[in-house]
Amino acid sequence: MQSKVYFSRQVTPEQVLELYRLAGKQLSGKIAIKVHSGETGNQNFLHPEFWKPVVDAVGGTVVECNTAYEGTRDTTEKHLKTLEEHGWNRNFAVDLLDAEGPDLELSIPKGKRIQVNYVGKNLANYDSLLVLSHFKGHPMGGYGGALKQLSIGIASSYGKANIHGAGNLEEIWTADQDSFLESMADAASSVVDYFHGEIVYINVMKNMSVDCDCCAVAEDPCMADIGILASLDPVAIDQACIDLVYAATEDPGQGHLLERIESRNGIHTIEAAAELGIGSREYERIEI
Repeated sequence: MQSKVYFSRQVTPEQVLELYRLAGKQLSGKIAIKVHSGETGNQNFLHPEFWKPVVDAVGGTVVECNTAYEGTRDTTEKHLKTLEEHGWNRNFAVDLLDAEGPDLELSIPKGKRIQVNYVGKNLANYDSLLVLSHFKGHPMGGYGGALKQLSIGIASSYGKANIHGAGNLEEIWTADQDSFLESMADAASSVVDYFHGEIVYINVMKNMSVDCDCCAVAEDPCMADIGILASLDPVAIDQACIDLVYAATEDPGQGHLLERIESRNGIHTIEAAAELGIGSREYERIEI
């Protein structure tokens, strides 16, 4: 059965909230809202003000995790300072999930590359999850969307290294590319299983650079804004975004973004996640 993906070409904070409501799931209990806090110096990440209508309406807690590379978010002290400087604390309740150890270990019995995902232990305090993703390119993954937010995004600093190395920390930056992408799919599946489907996904195709929001020095956006998508299926929403990039044949920056995605075999994360059964690449796009 095809998954439903709601799509609007209007890119505004208010439309994010509208798309969340159209997705059709009322998140309940204590809600974690995963965002990207933005590396210091990055000019493309989506700021707290953009997400404020949906976060306020849902009433959840903004969550993040430390990084596995040097920067302004690789330690709890530095990340908390960055969250403050970027305005997250001024607008929302914020929880750095892996501020203190030990990590929460999520089993992945059917994992292709990794059998355990290490996430911030505070994830155990939440009943449901709203995944707010800025869709764009990525230096290693090819693209970043819902599946990356579920995997690298929610993994602890140690967990991120484990994913990048496909289970071998000594190969954090040198692991076989497809093994890394499959590890991301494995990790994403563990979070989907943990919340038993109590997750809503929103992807925003705005400020689309070939680089991630984790880059302190990032290229400026190369494509025009495309829109906002919402779904209950992380595979379908990422596939829909990829398809929209391919459809934007008149955009002069399309080739640059596609080169980044294709050269890293980014679609393989979607393929692997579909094979794990956490979503479908077949979808119905409902434009509003």
